[in-house]
Amino acid sequence: MTQSRSPRQPQPRLTHPLRQAWTQVVSTARRTTADGLVVGTSGNVSARVGDTVLVTPSGVPYDRLGPRDAVAVDLDGQQVLGTLKPTSELPMHLAIYRETDAEAVVHTHAVHATAVSTLVDELPAVHYMAAALGGPVRVAPYALYGTDELADAMLEALRDRSGCLLRNHGTVVHGATLDQAYDRTAQLEWMCRVWLTAVSVPGRTPSLIPPDEMRRAAEKLSGYGQKG
Repeated sequence: MTQSRSPRQPQPRLTHPLRQAWTQVVSTARRTTADGLVVGTSGNVSARVGDTVLVTPSGVPYDRLGPRDAVAVDLDGQQVLGTLKPTSELPMHLAIYRETDAEAVVHTHAVHATAVSTLVDELPAVHYMAAALGGPVRVAPYALYGTDELADAMLEALRDRSGCLLRNHGTVVHGATLDQAYDRTAQLEWMCRVWLTAVSVPGRTPSLIPPDEMRRAAEKLSGYGQKG
């Protein structure tokens, strides 16, 4: 259900860095919808600029968001910009920023990842791209959305990882940039789809990548792409 907006109030002027970050947050949120990683207003996106966190608002369709709709909080969760209510999953976002060096977070309700979260405690290592997330992807135990309990469970699942699954819920992935966090999110959903496809073949069991090969993949991926 779409949240009704509060009457417009004067807002602090967006600095250039905050305006840039908000534009990227909205663009990334729209990608999650366009790519089928969320439905409606589910999922949420944030980016950190210093001690300020730009985050998508609760219950507002992403295609309706513009510069005047920017929402920001400090690391204690106090709203410092905007009149719209921040996402209900704010505790998860803030927990990541407090405990890691992440600059961006993407949370989705992707179909295949959510399905996998109901079946296993860890996504089996069916592809070396798991190394891009730090290793085999764990599943955090179920907890009510928007609670500190869920944020705590998520942090444990994210230990030494940049992404995890949330039982009966979805995915949480962080990165140094929104582009990186989004790419990792898409890779995680793809790996979940691969595993579900493989295990659906009657009489066959998917082969898995051994831990030592996963470590080798992680080392090679650390030098992947264009540098400089």
